[in-house]
Amino acid sequence: MQRIDAALLKQMLLQGAQSLENNRARVDALNVFPVPDGDTGTNMNLTLQAVVKAITQAKDATVGSVGAACATGSLMGARGNSGVILSQLFRGFGRYLDGKDTITGAELIAALETGVQTVYKAVRKPVEGTILTVMRESVKTATVTARRQSDLVVILQTLIEQAEKTLAKTPDMLPVLKQAGVVDAGGQGLVFIFHGFLSAAQGKEIGAPVDTVLPTPIIVPAASEELDTADIEFGYCTEFLIKAPTIDEDRLHEALEPHGDSLLVVGDDQLLKVHIHTNNPGLALELGIKHGQLTGIKIENMREQHTSLHQDAKAALPPKPVGIVSVVAGDGLEEIFRSLGVDRIVSGGQTMNPSTEDLARAAKAVHAEQILILPNNKNIIMAAEQVQELLDRPVHVLPSRTLPQGLAALMSYNPEAADVKSMLQNMDRNMRQVKTGQVTVAVRDHSCPAGDIKEGDFIGIKEGDIVVFGRELQQMTIGLVEQMVDEDSGLISVFYGEDVAEEAAQALAEQLSALFPDLEIELRAGGQPVYHYIISVE
Repeated sequence: MQRIDAALLKQMLLQGAQSLENNRARVDALNVFPVPDGDTGTNMNLTLQAVVKAITQAKDATVGSVGAACATGSLMGARGNSGVILSQLFRGFGRYLDGKDTITGAELIAALETGVQTVYKAVRKPVEGTILTVMRESVKTATVTARRQSDLVVILQTLIEQAEKTLAKTPDMLPVLKQAGVVDAGGQGLVFIFHGFLSAAQGKEIGAPVDTVLPTPIIVPAASEELDTADIEFGYCTEFLIKAPTIDEDRLHEALEPHGDSLLVVGDDQLLKVHIHTNNPGLALELGIKHGQLTGIKIENMREQHTSLHQDAKAALPPKPVGIVSVVAGDGLEEIFRSLGVDRIVSGGQTMNPSTEDLARAAKAVHAEQILILPNNKNIIMAAEQVQELLDRPVHVLPSRTLPQGLAALMSYNPEAADVKSMLQNMDRNMRQVKTGQVTVAVRDHSCPAGDIKEGDFIGIKEGDIVVFGRELQQMTIGLVEQMVDEDSGLISVFYGEDVAEEAAQALAEQLSALFPDLEIELRAGGQPVYHYIISVE
């Protein structure tokens, strides 16, 4: 085999996505930090499912058109750092293929090489021992082979062989991998993708790509836009189809009825149509997916539809100088961010990283000359930085890595700022003066400088490092705060999560007041998932 046409390239991409989908859990299991974030495998998989959707819908007349669809789909669907890196690989890949009808194996590798170069331009501080190293070294070796060998299968076998060799060396490059006894998760995901490429080139079937329900973060309108919607009890019109359902109409109707109104469940044993107005579209989809394959999913925010006339009137007014979009998880924290002037909130964070498209959609809805994005999570920063390419106005990303950092930054936010540069500098300075602590549960055994953690232990994380762990939640939280407070501290803010009762949080606040009588203690209901407590020390 010497030439690749559009149909084969499409099949390679589809089977690369299917290979990763089949092994997503294995990639997630390589995450070295014992927080239940489903990071690398999940984010790479969701990014590739966006590619699948794009190339399935695209006309595949030429290799160039398939490459362009791949690049667009991966950019719009990129989630988390690993997904953004993968999208940049495909972006360069698609750029190289532009205008080409068919390509050779050597040109395929050259396209990947362009992708690698694009990735390294996008990643400001490349870390060796990660997916970056695996992609660079594998493509480098395959380039040498492609100069001597025209057979696509042989070239791809060389690509995979070097990728696996480099992957095996990643623990020697990153101490955290060696300590955990694992290889790099992103690199492993890339190897699975390459195996899918090879199977397609060999004419083998990995399995047809499956429909994946992408978790679309909800964009919450600003408080000022909710004034006329109080009479809408259930805000999201949710519709979907269930193929070959394993439940009948009546039982599904009974299961969905407590979660909304305007409920319709109609169809037969081949296809069920569901319509419901609900405040939790995700729960409705979860109930549906338990009983068959979902398709035709549509979720519309009826409150935003209701205010469309007001939005049209608002658009006639001059835009304010600076608008702000923030990523937040938790009802209480969302309300706090809105009260500090945030125009649009994208629901997401540790367990669900919003895509570039999610953030861009929120930014486009803000009536302002310039947009500021607060990602509030290190794994969302890169996706946020790509929004600039999708908007026709300036976008600034303040690289907040935690929710407390985002809150601290907002203390200097002024939507009418004449000097945006100075305001951003003040926000950045505020952000860097706050310390962040988080308390959650370890989802696997883990060894770290603090000791040997067992699954089920509560772990206290200070600025990204585990500093305390044990079986008692309140004790671990107090131990974490003790390590965060110093002689310059003046305020301790405690945000308790959805799994913490108010009484328990009040008891913790009283203990902290007794331990630190000279400090101000502020207790707020954050409602956040994953973390029982988020601590801010200023």
